[in-house]
Amino acid sequence: MTQHFDEQERAAVYRVIAERRDMRHFSGGSVDAAVLRRLLEAAHAAPSVGLMQPWRFLRVTDPAVRDGIAGLVADERDRTAEAMDERAAEFLALKVEGIQECAELLVVSLGPGREEHVFGRRTMPHMDLASVACAIQNLWLAARAENLGMGWVSMFEPARLAELLELPPGSEPVAVLCLGPVDRFYDRPMLLQERWTQARPLEELVEER
Repeated sequence: MTQHFDEQERAAVYRVIAERRDMRHFSGGSVDAAVLRRLLEAAHAAPSVGLMQPWRFLRVTDPAVRDGIAGLVADERDRTAEAMDERAAEFLALKVEGIQECAELLVVSLGPGREEHVFGRRTMPHMDLASVACAIQNLWLAARAENLGMGWVSMFEPARLAELLELPPGSEPVAVLCLGPVDRFYDRPMLLQERWTQARPLEELVEER
C-alpha cells in the first residue's frame, strides 16, 4: 500500500476541512450503526499526549436523559445571556444547539485517572483536554465526509452534567455532540451568517521571530 496521497485524495481532505460546519439544524432520521462505529473509530485514532487516550464517549439513548441534558443547556444559555449585557437579546435569538432534533447525542468526557499520566502533562496538564479536542475534531471531519452534520454544545455546567449521567468520580464532561442528517450544510459558519462575529484572517494570527 502506498504511503502517499494523490492530488484527488488531498483535495478531498482539504474540502472536508473547508466545509466542516458547527451544525445546529438537524432533520431527525438516524445514523447507521456501521457509520457510527466508523466515526468513533476515527475519533479514537486521534493523537494523544503520552498515548493517554483520555477520551470517553457516552451515547445517550434514553429520551429522559436527553431531556435532562437539554434542560441543563437551556439553564446555561440563560446565564450566558445575562452575562452578555447589551447583546443578551441578540444572543437569545441564536439557535445554539440541536439536542432534541439530532439523530444521535454523544457526550465526550475526560476520563478518570488522568493525573496518573505524567508523560507530556508535567508542565502542561491541560494536554489531556487538547487530546480530547483532537478526537472530537477527527469525529467532526469524519462526520462531514459521511455527509452527516455535527454540532459541539459547550453550554452546561460540567459537574451537573456528570451528576445527571452518573459518570465515575474524576470524569469531566467537555462536549455534548449533536450528530445526524441535515437538510443542508451552512454555506458559511452560522455565526458569520447571523452576523454575530467576524472571522479574523490567517495573516493576523501568524508571526515570525
